[in-house]
Amino acid sequence: MHVVELSDPAALAVRSHPWSGSLADANHRYLDLRESPALIRTALEDWSGWDQYPAVETFYQLLELLNGPGSTLETNDCAFNGPSTNEHAGFPKALQCSGRLMFLFRELPLNTSSARVHELVNPLARGLSQEDEAFGWGVIGATVVPVRFTGLPGSPEEQLGSQLMLSFWAWGDDEAETMAHLNRTLINLSAVLRGLLG
Repeated sequence: MHVVELSDPAALAVRSHPWSGSLADANHRYLDLRESPALIRTALEDWSGWDQYPAVETFYQLLELLNGPGSTLETNDCAFNGPSTNEHAGFPKALQCSGRLMFLFRELPLNTSSARVHELVNPLARGLSQEDEAFGWGVIGATVVPVRFTGLPGSPEEQLGSQLMLSFWAWGDDEAETMAHLNRTLINLSAVLRGLLG
């Protein structure tokens, strides 16, 4: 499976945790999926309308894993763009879909250590590059993004830290194939993350 280090200047603007409002929609809000796990299957508007595909259930199970009681991590944002015209010439398929998943350590002070956050990246990237090596229709990109953890004490500078953003893409010649390749991509990601948490 393909894994890349993604350098997206737009992703490097400082975010807040928890957050309220977004550039896309001021009504969007941070949802604490640890405290309210039922929201995973009811409140993620980007994924509604795609429930007929197994990839959606795979994504929900991934969120349940990361936000579950045995995890040291939690998620604080995700997005999904359904199949649309392929814009990546390097992947000769008609359609692509994409999304992102952002996560952090539950113990907020750990996120202010750049070394601790980067400790997640290397084993994750190594695991993904070795997972399902024959599969070429899914890509995951990793980006460490700056965050201000407003729940921590101290000045705004002392609250600065980071979290990991995983962007993902899948390609196919029709909607069903694109979503099947997304499912395989998310299954691979889930397997690697389960190994890191276990």
